Amino acid sequence: MRPKKIAIGGDHAGFEAKELAKREIVALGIEVVDKGTYGPESVDYPDFGAAVGRSVASGEVERGVLICGSGIGVCMAANKIPGVRAAVCWSEETARLAREHNDANVLCIGARFIEPDLAARMIRVFMETEFAGGRHAGRVEKLKELDRQLAPHAPDATACN
Repeated sequence: MRPKKIAIGGDHAGFEAKELAKREIVALGIEVVDKGTYGPESVDYPDFGAAVGRSVASGEVERGVLICGSGIGVCMAANKIPGVRAAVCWSEETARLAREHNDANVLCIGARFIEPDLAARMIRVFMETEFAGGRHAGRVEKLKELDRQLAPHAPDATACN
């Protein structure tokens, strides 16, 4: 089932792509919570990766989209938040597999490498693809267990999708 509400964020390198992505997500009928940045001025990607990650982990939103120059920095930041399974994707297929096999809840895109049309298609696939479960469920459960072990004092955010 397509999420009803997602968070989006990115740094200065991803600002224009983030603004385009917001329009695509709204066109899918999904509410967007914009966690910044709100302009092209230089900012620090960890701030926005963490903000989107926290929104997903807390249950404020169901999924997230992060965009920076490569997609890597925001992904690293988001994955520091227990309960987040962020994935850097570069094609519709990787976006689909991130959801189906890994139950990824944050899509990370590199604005310097992904054309806007492809980014829009990746977002659509990420939002419309369900976790396959089955043989993948045990593996995702192991990721959740790592969250519980490595962040014992964090709120239990491992139950989020």
